[in-house]
Amino acid sequence: MKVVLLGPPGAGKGTQAARIAEYLNVPSVASGDLFRDHQKRDTELGRLARSYMQRGVLVPDEVTISMVTEWIETEAGDGGFLLDGFPRTLGQAEALDGALSNADGLDRVLYIRVANDELVRRLTGRLVCRECGVTFHRVSNPPPADGACGDCDGGELYEREDDRPEAVGKRLEVYFSETAPLIDYYREAGILREVDGEQSIEDVGQELVEKLGGAS
Repeated sequence: MKVVLLGPPGAGKGTQAARIAEYLNVPSVASGDLFRDHQKRDTELGRLARSYMQRGVLVPDEVTISMVTEWIETEAGDGGFLLDGFPRTLGQAEALDGALSNADGLDRVLYIRVANDELVRRLTGRLVCRECGVTFHRVSNPPPADGACGDCDGGELYEREDDRPEAVGKRLEVYFSETAPLIDYYREAGILREVDGEQSIEDVGQELVEKLGGAS
């Protein structure tokens, strides 16, 4: 299956994407991972993306789409795949459809729905390890008592600037303004399935798997 997993920041897409990809036995990627990979390898696309980011402007859709389609061709070929958090805008969705026009398009778009106040609660409590990148949450997944990472050799934990309350509110505002038309687009195409993201991680995962089968 060719699947897109959508959801706002804090919805738990990363955790569920790994589970779904394993269940389907397909490769998966998040657009952020592609940006980091291209910049690390200093590819032409990576340099182009960096030139926009250094100026503080959004990377054009055509650059992001080129990265995604290249990854699909390289990693998935004619098989299935899972895209985590991409597309983000209606323009990206239309471009992706065009890129997949010879492969019968997407099979399913899964949307993890979480209320705004719950997203703020989750995001403002997040702590990240500087060494290994693992995340904790002050309430739902607290770090060890000494405040250091328990997954590596005691790496320092910090709060990202975009996880502070004022930044979180702005991130969510931008996300929902961009994503609302995208959700309608896939709903009208008949391939959107929504899941309540405020359940337990296990229940969200189970419902996502069930929705892959086509139940609305």
